[in-house]
Amino acid sequence: MATQEANNQKTVAFVLYPGLTVFDLAGPLQIFAGVSELVPEYRTVIVGERVEPMNTDIGVKMVPTHTFEEVPNPNVLLVPGGGVPTLRAMGNEPIRSYVRSAAETAEVAGSVCTGALILASVGLLEGRQATTHWAYYKVLEQFGATYVRKRWVEDGKFICSAGVSAGIDMALALAARLTDEETARRVQRSLGYDPHPPFGGIDYGHLGTLSNTMRAGLSLAAPVISARPKRLTSQDR
Repeated sequence: MATQEANNQKTVAFVLYPGLTVFDLAGPLQIFAGVSELVPEYRTVIVGERVEPMNTDIGVKMVPTHTFEEVPNPNVLLVPGGGVPTLRAMGNEPIRSYVRSAAETAEVAGSVCTGALILASVGLLEGRQATTHWAYYKVLEQFGATYVRKRWVEDGKFICSAGVSAGIDMALALAARLTDEETARRVQRSLGYDPHPPFGGIDYGHLGTLSNTMRAGLSLAAPVISARPKRLTSQDR
């Protein structure tokens, strides 16, 4: 298996960890697979602690193409999200260490959905504008980020998307930033990506009782969820 240093391509690395949301990874990954076909200068890899099958939120196992050690300095680092497994990943030292070190040298570091919480948990989003899944924004704010309710948010070298499908929009915007708009448009056309949700856009002011209850519960739990990662980050400084 070739290491990053063995080739001259620019590497876009997606972090894989047990239990993540498949679409958080697969949507943006499909965009950059298309970019790689049009601009061979870019290659896309999936990195994990070990090259072995990992469970996902829908029970489909996924396997990294490389270990963290094999791709220490990707040009672009993207961290997908999930639910409880993402909260666990915030306290997983191999994941924390890799995300922190890879983001430091990357040209761009970003996240999809709650993947922003992993970036934030190692101190990368403190004082920055960012977004995440609407239900988890209080957890993001606990790490010092400023939550912005947009499909994607850019602040310096960091780019974050809101929940799940917003990752495709973010990936297209990033593809245009890294290459050019026409390349991103060609990828969009090739995938037939032209969303028209049957129920229109989300009315965030009227999410419904269950959704509001979930958001309220996560808001109350935010200090507890963020406490351990904060302690780990403080020890690293």
